[in-house]
Amino acid sequence: QVQLVESGGGSVQDGGSLRLSCAASGYTFSTYSMAWFRQAPGKEREGVATIDSDGITMYADSVKGRFTISRDNARNTLYLQLNSLKPEDTAKYYCARAASPIRGLLSLWVRSYNYWGQGTQVTVSS
Repeated sequence: QVQLVESGGGSVQDGGSLRLSCAASGYTFSTYSMAWFRQAPGKEREGVATIDSDGITMYADSVKGRFTISRDNARNTLYLQLNSLKPEDTAKYYCARAASPIRGLLSLWVRSYNYWGQGTQVTVSS
């Protein structure tokens, strides 16, 4: 069965950095687009970054230039490097797998994804 397990969250100060990882199993990782989402208390889940099977990426405007999504298909692992963190980045971060292995899919829409990890908390203090 498909499993996604995030790690790497934590508490940092304003301007700090973190690297999130998402270990995937139960399917052919290299053929699916992947994404990172986040959800703060009382807010809707929002797409942060996505990467397709060819390594093409897309970012939400709020994180462009600060976050970097990448994937290691040999290790079945998705990454999110978070730099220049701000208090408004505080949220639970989730990795997600696209619902279908469509080549070139780049979407930050929740409904494009049908498998989710349990999430990892990122807290940024001022």
